[in-house]
Amino acid sequence: MTILVFGSSGQLAQSLRDTKLDKEPFFVDHRTCDLADSGQVDAILEEKKPALIINAAAYTAVDKAEAEPELAHLINEASVRRMAVFAHANNARLIHISTDFVFDGTKQSPYLPEDVTSPLGEYGASKLAGEIAALQEAPESTMIIRTAWVYSEHGSNFVKTMLRLMKEKDELGVVNDQRGSPTYARGLAEMIWQAAEHELFTAGIYHWTDEGNISWCDFAKAIQQEALEVDHLVQTIPINPITTDDYPTLAARPAYSVLDKRKLAKLVGIEPAPWRQNLKLMLARL
Repeated sequence: MTILVFGSSGQLAQSLRDTKLDKEPFFVDHRTCDLADSGQVDAILEEKKPALIINAAAYTAVDKAEAEPELAHLINEASVRRMAVFAHANNARLIHISTDFVFDGTKQSPYLPEDVTSPLGEYGASKLAGEIAALQEAPESTMIIRTAWVYSEHGSNFVKTMLRLMKEKDELGVVNDQRGSPTYARGLAEMIWQAAEHELFTAGIYHWTDEGNISWCDFAKAIQQEALEVDHLVQTIPINPITTDDYPTLAARPAYSVLDKRKLAKLVGIEPAPWRQNLKLMLARL
């Protein structure tokens, strides 16, 4: 079975490569295929003729998207539509990775896949548009998996940024009024390979993160504690809770974006690992 993975330089795609086992996917990066160019997307699909497409690529610059909505939509919507059109026409399957940013964060209990969406900014709007496009073009062969707060030993992410700042700064202020669930990309990748199996693949919208409900400040404090245990840090610094208003950004973030994962856990037969357990694993591999 030919598998095509978009976004090869990203955290998730690199984790998919780490966990591929006996699979030999083709990994496509922006140098091979510019997702802002639908013609290039069509060309790589026709060349490889995949039976399974995993779209781990996205325009993810949340604040920059406010000034570049057209580019965000080309990458997060138009390219996804081309993938779905190909999947429908060629009896292929599409696993498309989406985001908690499709929600506005006003709910106070974990978001279900079927909950009403209401993105706060251009990034979330473009990702939601991609979901809609995929389900319009290939409803019978598209799995949408929303995730959040992704980190890994690869690339740039919150965990690695915190480790760097904890070495450079005497103290840190970290937002304490945005709550969600971290997601170790390797665990997400392992779940995706499980969901990709023919007997398990089921079209629809799903959610996946690690288990737990914390703030960014909670996460930063845990990173420091766990990093000290494995000698990534040699001393502690104060980590002070601040509000979203204390750290203004161009794009609004959902204040609460915990995702309900039961639907996907039941389908694939895997329970999401506790977030702190996966943080320990990531720091051990770093």
